[in-house]
Amino acid sequence: MKLRFSQPIWSLLSPLIAWVLYYLNKVLQIGGAYNFLLAAALISVVLAAVHHAEVIAHRVGEPAGTLVLAVAITIIEVALIVSLMLSGGAETAALARDTVFAAIMIILTGIIGLCLLVGGVKYQEQKFGRFGVSAALVTLTAISILTLVLPNYTTSVPGPLYNTSQLIFVAVISLVLYGTFVMVQTITHRAYFLPEDSIPTNELGVEPPANKDAILSTLLLLVCLVAVVLLAKMLAPAIEKGVIDLGAPESLVGVIVAAVILLPEGTAAVRAARKNKLQISLNLALGSALASIGLTIPVVAMVSIFTGLNITLGIDTKSTLLLILSLFTVVLSFGTGRTTIMQGVVLLVLFAVYLFTTIVP
Repeated sequence: MKLRFSQPIWSLLSPLIAWVLYYLNKVLQIGGAYNFLLAAALISVVLAAVHHAEVIAHRVGEPAGTLVLAVAITIIEVALIVSLMLSGGAETAALARDTVFAAIMIILTGIIGLCLLVGGVKYQEQKFGRFGVSAALVTLTAISILTLVLPNYTTSVPGPLYNTSQLIFVAVISLVLYGTFVMVQTITHRAYFLPEDSIPTNELGVEPPANKDAILSTLLLLVCLVAVVLLAKMLAPAIEKGVIDLGAPESLVGVIVAAVILLPEGTAAVRAARKNKLQISLNLALGSALASIGLTIPVVAMVSIFTGLNITLGIDTKSTLLLILSLFTVVLSFGTGRTTIMQGVVLLVLFAVYLFTTIVP
């Protein structure tokens, strides 16, 4: 019996080509102009990841569908951070902090700002469910302040660090907060995260993908996401060299790598906003930010405890100000249940300030 999958051929070939190019460079150490080919493969596999995530989301429905891409990328991001920590030793003490902070700022100001801008330009005004967004923002505010700001003010150990007991406590409450949010989003208050005008798929005359297509997309999504992380890691030295040649701080490398890893989520969120599905965009963006902290910090904490490596969690004063300003602005932007181009422009300006002050601290 011949199986036929309703998948575009490019979405099947992109991850295969990306892996072939990755291994060729791994074995032959080509480098140089070959990096541009790797970058093209990276963009291609990101688009393929978005496609397969949308197939899965269509099959399982909202809001569970938006969790698929967010959690999958975060798990691989955690694996990348842990591997770099174990190989880099004490020099990577601030790696988890820098990655998580960059991810939060990119999502809060960059991805959400672009979604609001694109939606505002095309539709003038967009609506979303305030209760779901409020739950996400309350959780995000608490978890980000407890993990990234509070370590600067504890006194058990000097510096922006938690001692072992504090680290265990923060890891546990991070899991509690994130786990509770996922339960609220998918079980107890699922309706809060659905678009107000949502219509069941079968009533629109569009049937969900077959099980075999959903299974294939799940496997290919994982293949794509691993390829994204590996290609980003392979391109990191070239990116670092380019940053140094430009005279910019090395911290910009972390921002660039985080942005590359978040490309699938960002692309999916913007595409949803262009289709006037802002609720889905916000589910994906805010859920990704929560997963980035709620899963990364506990794993990194356990690695620190079992290996004896110290991890720096507290961000500096400038970063604290930008984080609080971004959270405050997002809360105000979503207070009415409607958004326009204005909120998008303000958030993108904050994103530009974050990038500028990273390059020119």
